[in-house]
Amino acid sequence: MSLKDKLVSSYIAFEDHLEDDSPIHDVRNNAIKVFEEEGFPTRKQEAWKYTSLNSLLKNDYSIFPNNTRTIELKDVRKYFLHEIDTYKLVFIDGVYSSFLSSTTHDSLDICLLSSALNKPKYKAVIEAYFNKTAVKDSLTSLNTAFAKEGAYIHIPKNKEVEKPIEILNFSTGNEAAILLQPRNLIVVGENAHVQIIERHQSLNENEVLTNSVTEIFAEKRAYVDYYKIQNDAHSASLIDNTYISQEQESHCRVHTFSFGGKLTRNNLNFYQKGERCDSTLNGITIIEGKQHVDHNTLVHHIAPNCESHQDYKGIFSDSSTGVFNGKVYVEKEAQKLDAFQKNNNILVDDKATINSKPQLEIFADDVRCSHGCTIGQLDEDAMFYLQSRGIGKKEARALLMYAFANNVLESVQIPELKARITKLIANKIGVSLGFEL
Repeated sequence: MSLKDKLVSSYIAFEDHLEDDSPIHDVRNNAIKVFEEEGFPTRKQEAWKYTSLNSLLKNDYSIFPNNTRTIELKDVRKYFLHEIDTYKLVFIDGVYSSFLSSTTHDSLDICLLSSALNKPKYKAVIEAYFNKTAVKDSLTSLNTAFAKEGAYIHIPKNKEVEKPIEILNFSTGNEAAILLQPRNLIVVGENAHVQIIERHQSLNENEVLTNSVTEIFAEKRAYVDYYKIQNDAHSASLIDNTYISQEQESHCRVHTFSFGGKLTRNNLNFYQKGERCDSTLNGITIIEGKQHVDHNTLVHHIAPNCESHQDYKGIFSDSSTGVFNGKVYVEKEAQKLDAFQKNNNILVDDKATINSKPQLEIFADDVRCSHGCTIGQLDEDAMFYLQSRGIGKKEARALLMYAFANNVLESVQIPELKARITKLIANKIGVSLGFEL
């Protein structure tokens, strides 16, 4: 039985255990029909031209884990941003861990999607926002059909969250291979501010495939600062689908740090629906071996007087493969906007590959839009200069790589997280430097 057939048949059993009066009952049923019709994406589709899922689909994934393994804080503490106090939503093999989590309902809601889906007091928010900005493609629809657990974050009007929120998804290897489908719904009210850190982490070498969907709604003048840390085991693959809807004068920033995993696909979509929106999409990719990272971005400018800024850096070693497919789409009504897109890459070894395709589709005539892409190797003159000053070749290479990625690091607004990312980069490069950027 193919994975597609297994999922379609498993949905029948999944649905039998759900409440018939669920506010998303019809949404789920329509979603599984979309997936059944479209199946998994293939390289015949333009958006998936450089990324194949064939090797992943051969595994016999467990859809509903039979048992969950208890893990202790000491085993996973290093994956938390433990240097500061944070709210935490922790899931182990797709199941919520109350022991490791720290949630709240004190003037804001940081809790579980399962609770929001089943309690009447959340019904209005669920009906207004759930699945309202997510594209109805095959993988997002698959997640929607099985949507049950994940983070539910609702920040009310004029509320500034005093500490960051961490969303952590752990897979323990309790199954030989497991398919996880977390679903996050984040609603940030007018004038509200929030910082969020998301991480998916496998704790052993068993196969895991995560098909994640996150919907973010930023109301008028809301501020959302979102960080994705992707530094997983070589047996773990992630398909991350994030959809962000922005209203007037909202600011949304997403930083994606892709350092590990077997195959990582980031689908990041921004929709600017109000005037004077500001969107920032920054990313650093450092991979090796046969790792594969694919960034697929969309900024859809619908209203006038807006800005968007994309800056993605990539460093590829050994036989690793990178993909950047970024699109800026400007509607006719979206006049007087500023859209910037840049993708710079370094190929450390001859067998490393990068496929870059920045795109602009502009239907307005009073805009300032630009895009660019560079692919090359480390500057030999700069290497010679550093080595002539007594710096070893390995350290000189590390310094140049740090300098290459530094402008993305500078925009990280949580100092403790910036320090953590700096150390991760040093570990990926294989050096220990006596300073932090």
